[in-house]
Parts: sequence; structure tokens; C-alpha cells
Amino acid sequence: MSEQERKTVDFGFREVPLEDKQKLVGKVFSSVAAKYDVMNDLMSFGIHRLWKRDFVASSGIRKGARVLDLAGGTGDIAALLADRVGADGEIVIGDINAEMLAVGRDRMLDRGFLDRFRYVRLNAEVLPFPDRSFDAVTIAFGLRNVTDKAAALRDMRRVLKIGGRALVLEFSAVRDPVLRPLYDLHSFKVLPRLGSLIANDPDSYQYLAESIRKHPDQETLKGMMVEAGFERCDYRNLTAGIVAIHSGYRVD
Repeated sequence: MSEQERKTVDFGFREVPLEDKQKLVGKVFSSVAAKYDVMNDLMSFGIHRLWKRDFVASSGIRKGARVLDLAGGTGDIAALLADRVGADGEIVIGDINAEMLAVGRDRMLDRGFLDRFRYVRLNAEVLPFPDRSFDAVTIAFGLRNVTDKAAALRDMRRVLKIGGRALVLEFSAVRDPVLRPLYDLHSFKVLPRLGSLIANDPDSYQYLAESIRKHPDQETLKGMMVEAGFERCDYRNLTAGIVAIHSGYRVD
């Protein structure tokens, strides 16, 4: 196959061969795993914690539910969901990156969640679960790093039970024109410097900033969920659209 015939995909602002993106993203998250939570607090001034609480509080997930949390390596969403599903529920934390899963497992043990969650290393595009296995599937700040987002959305729908809901928390398109240049300055000047000072890895945080800009905006992602077969698709902006919560249901 010639170079011109090879399929490519975005890796930040770069175009890379389709088959290379998963490996490149894996390197990024292996590099940042140890400092991931500290950097999240610094990058968002701690607001990411409020976004995640809102995400879970508005999820509609109830006692006894079986939930799959994708890209959930650090355990933040699972920890917030634990009380909602109760002792009779189950939370499966799935992540493609072994280092992120290891960091998350250690953090959850430190917080007293011994044997509370099930951890599975997986690829979100090809989930290792039977059809109609979960009452809800969540993914927070992970969809933009998936190589084939459409495939991941289709498989999220596949593993949902009838009436189940998929929920996506992700960076999106800033709606406030006054905030936009300040957000760009923070993303492309401040974040790489923080990555250099705190994690000794400016390149990974440059990629993370770029990946946000390449992610589909609110309406585009909603359309992708419709295309994947979800019904009653909707989204809600948080913090002027810096992030958005998308949701959709499996009805048949």
C-alpha cells in the first residue's frame, strides 16, 4: 500500500497512520499516569471535580445498576457512582492503559474501596462484554482519545440493556467569544509549561490541548450518537461549553 493510500487519523494537530494512534495515545497516558490527578487539578483549577460530580448527579443511575465506566482508570467517576449503585450494583472500570488502571486501583484501595470495583483492560471500540450487559455506560474525558469514535459509540450501545443510557463527559467547543481567547491562551501556553514543571512532559500536555480542539463539537457529537443508533440524544453545556455532557438511550 502506498503512503497516499494509507488511512490517517488526527493525533492532536498531526495526521498519523490509523494503526499508530492507539500506540501514541498509550504512550501519552503511560507518561502522565503518575501525575494525572495533580495535573487535572492544576489545569482546571479544580473545576474538573465539579464537572464530574454534575455528570454523576445528573446520570439517573440508581441502586442495583450495573455500570461500565470507560476510560475510567483513575477511578474518579466510579468512586462517585459507588453510593448511587449501592451494594447490589456493580461498577466495571475499563481502560486501555495498564498504567492508568494500576494508578486508579491503588487510589481506590487508599480510599477504602477494597474489592468494590472490577477492573478490565479493554479497547472501547471492541468491548469484551455480551450484548445488553449494562444499565449504563459512562465515559469521562476519554472519547476524544479513541481512534474510531463511531465504533466506540456503536459498541457502547450494543452492551447497553434496553432502556439503558450512555453518558459522555468531554471537552467541547467554548460558546462564549470573550472566554475563547483566554481558554486558548491557557491551553497552548500554560498547560505545556505546567506539564514541563510538574510532570516533566510538555509534549503530552501539548497533545492533550490539541486533542480537545480536534474533538467533535456539541452538535457533531450528538449527530454521531444518533448515527450510532442512540435515541433521545441530547447534551448540556457546562462552564460556557468548555465541557459538555452528552447522553443517549438504547430503546430497542
